[in-house]
Amino acid sequence: MAKVYLGPAGIPQFVVKAKSTLEAVRVVRELGLNAMEVEFVQGVRMSRDLAKQVGKAARDFDVKLSVHAPYFINLCSEEVDKVEKSRQRLVDSLDRAYYMGAWVVVVHAAYYGRLGPERCFEKVREELERAYRESGIGSGVYIGVEVTARTNQFGSVEEAFRLSKELPFVTPVVDWGHLYARNGGVINYGEVLDLWTREFGGAHMHTHFTSVRYRNGKFVDEHEPIERNMPPFEPLARELKERDVTITLICESPLLEKDALLMKEVLEEVGVSLA
Repeated sequence: MAKVYLGPAGIPQFVVKAKSTLEAVRVVRELGLNAMEVEFVQGVRMSRDLAKQVGKAARDFDVKLSVHAPYFINLCSEEVDKVEKSRQRLVDSLDRAYYMGAWVVVVHAAYYGRLGPERCFEKVREELERAYRESGIGSGVYIGVEVTARTNQFGSVEEAFRLSKELPFVTPVVDWGHLYARNGGVINYGEVLDLWTREFGGAHMHTHFTSVRYRNGKFVDEHEPIERNMPPFEPLARELKERDVTITLICESPLLEKDALLMKEVLEEVGVSLA
């Protein structure tokens, strides 16, 4: 049976409204959840001092933290200035993650653009190496290369897994909703989990979950409540019952902790408890 960490992407707003990231850590634990992703998606605006406070709260309440880097990152941009600013946003995210004790910084790394998939892969690898070196953190925090929804974005399962095999400080982040959209409404949870085990053994797997929207004849990268079942969560819960894997499930539904609690309920119904 899987060892599961589960929580919201950001500050609880629906079941209990938290006023800050610091307060949110306590609220997450009081709700019976055990993970939270700190969202820097609009920019890294947290001081090192506050990051340390959040980290202490996470240790006190036994909540596993992760970080999502800003959306404004494109390491394969044709504009040198945009690449440099993208790299700095990642460096800043790694720095704050280190001081709060978060174990992974999730990033949407790039768009292929004129480079195309293979040259973009090489550029992303180069820029991630440079960002990790410039962060000065040494070790302890992974860069989580996220599986993306759009086929013009860097972030297929194959790319994320390959990069993680080549760089020891990188780990794939499987966004189940993104993968469902990228595959045109098809997903095989067991196949991905088995691939993870073959490639990474017992390493901790960080993932996101949300439903996505179907619009104009295709699935798009727009998040929807879990109840929409695109993709359905219960089949993933059943697969986790059958596997010895350590996994974080970050709920990226617009309903945040409300849907995270729904996911917990489904897990418990099939016989899976949180770590």
